[in-house]
Amino acid sequence: MSQRAARSALLRFGGRLALLALLVPPLAGLVSIEALFAPKAKLWARWQAHDPAATARIDHGPWDRILATYVAPDAAGVNRFDYAGISAPDRAALDGYVAGLAALPVSRYARAEQRAYWINLYNALTVQLVLAHYPVGSIRDIDISPGLFADGPWDKPLLTVEGQAVTLNDIEHRILRPIWRDPRIHYALNCASVGCPDLQRRAFTAEGTEALLEAAARGYVNSPHGVSIAKDKLIVSSIYVWFGEDFGGDDAGVIAHLKRYAEPALAARLAGFDTLGGHAYDWTLNERIGPPS
Repeated sequence: MSQRAARSALLRFGGRLALLALLVPPLAGLVSIEALFAPKAKLWARWQAHDPAATARIDHGPWDRILATYVAPDAAGVNRFDYAGISAPDRAALDGYVAGLAALPVSRYARAEQRAYWINLYNALTVQLVLAHYPVGSIRDIDISPGLFADGPWDKPLLTVEGQAVTLNDIEHRILRPIWRDPRIHYALNCASVGCPDLQRRAFTAEGTEALLEAAARGYVNSPHGVSIAKDKLIVSSIYVWFGEDFGGDDAGVIAHLKRYAEPALAARLAGFDTLGGHAYDWTLNERIGPPS
């Protein structure tokens, strides 16, 4: 983490401790405390516009080819991107793909096309952003968001869509989460971190999004980054705490969600828990090191 990012984190942490003392009851649950400081799903009404009768399709082929070429699992099964190895032509193809998406009149498309559009745009923008600042140890080192207490790149306008400046946080928290109200959105978006749900090796499409969301949810829940049990404590990814409102609003809701996607062995172990014992998240960059496994 850069000195600026570290200083920002310390300032933010101190401020949040002060707020915590004022706002949170002493016995508040784990989800409710952490969720106070996470971005809320707050609708940007501008993006509700869509055309249910539209039949036009968006070409995500360039992004699909980049993912197939540069994303591969490591020995632990975490999908990693080869930021160091991307070729100049493929980097230009990525830039062209992002620019092409930004130029589309997305409000004129059907809802299914829009969902795939925003998911792919978020992920492609994130990869593009990391490449522009690479090498970095973590996306949080790309400390370009405005504001004294800001951290990382999420609140920096990165492109313009239909005349509107758009940030990564806008896409996730003001468009995707409030419009679709689907907790699986969290499994589709990748923040270039090892602890995040995987960057998929395929682009999302209107026809393929449902299958990819289900597979991504199952893959993350059954991975150590999603759920682990240590010393009789249920440790979950921090996304279930930061965004607890999307997963039922409390510990019981999170556990019920996990059971829905858990494989039989994990489901059996989850049956013994009614509260969360802690949470963790690895912000290390999801870069590929060495040949794919």
